Amino acid sequence: MHSQTKRDWFDPSYLKKGTPRQREAWAVLDSLGIFDGLKEYQPVLCGTIPLDIDVEDSDLDLICTTADLDRFGHVLKEKYGHLDHFTQDRGEIRNIPTATASFWYRGFQLECFAQPIPVTEQNAYRHMMIEARLLQLSGQEAAKEIRALKERGLKTEPAFALYYGIVGDDPYQALLELERYSNEQLKQVMANKPT
Repeated sequence: MHSQTKRDWFDPSYLKKGTPRQREAWAVLDSLGIFDGLKEYQPVLCGTIPLDIDVEDSDLDLICTTADLDRFGHVLKEKYGHLDHFTQDRGEIRNIPTATASFWYRGFQLECFAQPIPVTEQNAYRHMMIEARLLQLSGQEAAKEIRALKERGLKTEPAFALYYGIVGDDPYQALLELERYSNEQLKQVMANKPT
């Protein structure tokens, strides 16, 4: 596995030298000019493509931060509202006000997501960080198995929880609880995973 935990996730140029799918994602995102277009919102690509555990229908999740969700929505509509299947939504996720937009471009579904908290405190980013650490410590076989679980229909966080035997009613929350673990503690979790 690549040295993902050392990567600057705020600099998407790593995609240019990545897997074929990451290079394809870069071409789409670069063609849209989305990192420049949303620069003030500190966009970070999160999810399975950065981690190289994507499946055929994996989308591109761009996580952003803003105190002005209305303006974020207007900017997205102005810049990307003409693209296929453009939709927007407003609501709350775990009691945090959230604005989202979704659209298709060159065979990829893009999801733009903003909350009024720093990107590094948003769950999508936090999940990706702990998943990157787990993959870094366990290598290609784990990535292959997690991708296989996803191909069978599991979402990413439940696939990680199942593969590593992480217990709890809510795999999304259970993964976040591993954030404070040292690498040695994570290795202990991995050593106890089901075979």
